[in-house]
Amino acid sequence: MNAERIVRIVAGFFILLSLTLGVEASPLFVSGYFLFFTAFVGLNLFQSGFTQICPLNNILAKFGIKGSC
Repeated sequence: MNAERIVRIVAGFFILLSLTLGVEASPLFVSGYFLFFTAFVGLNLFQSGFTQICPLNNILAKFGIKGSC
C-alpha cells in the first residue's frame, strides 16, 4: 500500500469520525466542536492538492512508506 492511499483512508476515516461525533442528529454526538476538525482535515486536503505538502505523507515517509511515484 502506498502513502497516497493511506492518506486518503486516514482522511476519510477522520472526516467520518468527526462528523459522527459533531452532528447533533448522530446517536454518538458529543460536541459540535468536532466539526472544526472536519474543516481542518478538508482544508488540509485542499491545500495539499495545490502545494503537494501533506504532513501525514511526511510522517509516512519517515516510517519508510513510499509515495505513489
